Amino acid sequence: MLRKVSSLVPAALLMLYGCGSHYAVRDPESGSTYYTKDVDRTGDNGAVKFKDEATGSKVIIQQSEVRKISEDDYEAGIKHGK
Repeated sequence: MLRKVSSLVPAALLMLYGCGSHYAVRDPESGSTYYTKDVDRTGDNGAVKFKDEATGSKVIIQQSEVRKISEDDYEAGIKHGK
């Protein structure tokens, strides 16, 4: 029984990993759009901090438009951004 349970753990972890959120972050000032899996608010001023997955750069934007997107849109955005 323990063997059956332990074989399910890796499969469950893979399912959880694939269910992460994907975001498009737009900088209205420059018109640039970034793609990321994690967005952090950096205090009360409304700025956001994240890693741009297309370039690997860490980005901070003072005013932004953040929206949740599908994995397909995320993948297409990363390919287009490179």
